[in-house]
This record gives sequence, structure tokens and C-alpha cells, in this order.
Amino acid sequence: MFRAIVWQCRRTADICNQLKKRGKEKIFRKKTGLLLDPYFSGTKLKWYFDHHPDLHKKALKGEVSFGTIDSFLVSKLTHNAVHVTDPSNASRTLLMNLETLAWDRELLDILNIPHQILPKIKSSSEIYGKTKNVPGLPDGIPICGIAGDQQAALFGQACFNVGEAKCTYGTGSFLLLNTGPKIIRSKANLLTTVAWKLKNKTTYALEGSAFIAGAAVQWLRDGLNLIQNSSDIEALAKTVSSSQGVVFVPALTGLGAPYWDTQARGLICGLTRGTTAGHLARATLEGIAFQNYELLLAMQKDLKKKLSSLKVDGGASVNALLMQFQADLLQTRVIRPKFVETTALGAACLAGLAIGFWEDLSSLKKAWKKDQEFYPKMSSQERKEHLLNWKGAIQKCLT
Repeated sequence: MFRAIVWQCRRTADICNQLKKRGKEKIFRKKTGLLLDPYFSGTKLKWYFDHHPDLHKKALKGEVSFGTIDSFLVSKLTHNAVHVTDPSNASRTLLMNLETLAWDRELLDILNIPHQILPKIKSSSEIYGKTKNVPGLPDGIPICGIAGDQQAALFGQACFNVGEAKCTYGTGSFLLLNTGPKIIRSKANLLTTVAWKLKNKTTYALEGSAFIAGAAVQWLRDGLNLIQNSSDIEALAKTVSSSQGVVFVPALTGLGAPYWDTQARGLICGLTRGTTAGHLARATLEGIAFQNYELLLAMQKDLKKKLSSLKVDGGASVNALLMQFQADLLQTRVIRPKFVETTALGAACLAGLAIGFWEDLSSLKKAWKKDQEFYPKMSSQERKEHLLNWKGAIQKCLT
């Protein structure tokens, strides 16, 4: 039994760097749509095997299994009878081939991972098994929806058409855009991923990831004790009319897309004797929005067109100040749904499709409800000044 490595852990940075030096990033990029970064679980599994040789021996004998959290949950719910995952989760491991939707033997060999420990890749919406011997649950409940966190949110936002996009504001922030059946290879350091697979139809997406979003607010709360609750940040930020030139780059665990700089560290600049907790709070919210601006800018470069709107969800999307600033930076309409926990909603929708609770995607589209829209209001000059300050700060923290 070993402690799980969370997605934000950067301990496998050296493994990624060694693979890059061996010239392996190109093949991983081509086959998986991902970059070699500690963010993904493939190198975490290699780290376990490198540091615990006995575990690798057990893996070769088929005595252990590997999977993402969905694999673990399905296994436990079915009394260890089913070991599965779906393409959206498998596509984030550095181990699955985007075109074949199968575990790639060449990549497994590079990372020294035995193929027999991996779950079977099924669709995102079907009956995988039924509950058995689960405390508090009756036997026989069908388990019928699996999707990765952000892909589920894209589905829950009813972004079923090519070109529709959403951004989830959670611990990090994640912007996904539906590219339909087409695999788009990003030239702007975004990720190519499977969004979902329904029956025999696979939908792909482009994704931009910022590792720190809501976690920056948590740091203000727990690290600096500036607020008691995360929800207090909006009121604190509203005590000032602007950040007064204070910029916070929330690279507390490195920078994700489009920089992918594992060694970058957080930075606060532009401080004066007049800087208050309110300025820091406002700069924190703005830092979250700046990261998403860069993600959308990269996405538009890949698409060669501008998005007309962006759907938002997640805990921080209820922060009206953040959403307005996001719309101002993006110069794009930002749309918030009535139900912001769209990851859970997306998983439920996939399960409902499998059992016929919803007939098709059009019925799900009708069920989606809008709460509020945010339109750009900021002057072009003010926006330009904000972006210049941000670009200057980013250059200071990049390695």
C-alpha cells in the first residue's frame, strides 16, 4: 500500500526531463496529444516502479492493477469484478493512442509499464457493471457513465457542437473546446484530448490547463490568512477600485499551458506602500483571469478564428467580479449556467443516456439553463495596460 500522488505533484519533473533529453517527447506528443509533464499519470506510475521494485515485480505477475480514479471506483462498486476506464480518462495518462483509443505498447515500453495492469477502455456511456457488496447500497445498481473531470464538465455544459467551449474554475482552471471527430494537433502548446466516446462515435477536444486558480484563493486564506473563507475574496477585492498595478502570477506549482514551465514559481509585483489586502485579493482574481486569457488566445490561434462566447462553471464562476474581468480581457461574452457543478452533471448525463433516461443529445441541450451573461465593458486602453503589466510579470517568473 502506497500513498497516491496527486495531479499537482511535480516529483516526476526529472523523469520528464530525462525523456525529453532522450528525444521521446515528439513520439508522446504525436501519439497522445500531450506534452511530457508531471501533470500526467504515466510518469507517476513509472516513479512508483522505479522507487519500489517489488511493486513492479508484482505488476509483471498481474498481482496489482493501475487505473485512474474512475477505474478504482468502478472496481470497488462491483466488488472487484470490473476493471475499466473510458477514453477521456485514458487519454490523460500518456499511455493511450489518440487514433486507436488503445493502450500503446511502444509508450508502455518506454515507461517500463506492464500492459496487463491497465483497465479495459470502454465508451463513456454504457453499462459497465452493477453494484455488489457495497456498504449502504443495494446490489444491482447499474454503473453506466465514466468521463474525465473536465470532459464531463464540457458535456455537462452541453457543448456538443464543434467550436463550443467552456472554462471550469476549480483548484486549477481548464478551458476545453469541442473539435468534433477531428484530432487537432496544437501548435500553441495546448493539449489534444478525447472529450467522450458515445457508442462508436468519438469526440475530441483541445484543452488548456492552468494549474492554479481556486488554489490561489485558498493560499490567501490558509497561507496569508487574509480571508476566513474562500467566498470572502470578492468582498475584499471590491474594497478597492483596481489592483493599482499589482500583478499576481499564481505559478505556485509551475506554469501550465501555453508555457509548460515546471520550474516557474509564483510572483507578486508592483507593490507599493499603499498596497492593501484588497489590492492583493483583486490581483489574485485577475491573475486567474489572465491565465485563461492566454489559454483562449492560444486556442484561437490553433482554430484560426475568434470564439464568440465562453461558458463557465466551477466554484469560482459564482464570483461576479472575476467573471466580468474575464469577459473584459477576452472581449468575449461569458455565460454562466444555473447549475455550476457541471462535472457532476456531465457524468450524470452520460449515465442517463446509457439507460435511456435522456433520449439523445438534443434533449440534454434543452435541459441546460443559463443563469447570467457577462459582456465586455473595459476600455481598450485600460485592457491594453492590464495585458502589458501581465506580460511583464510573466517574463519575470519564467525560467
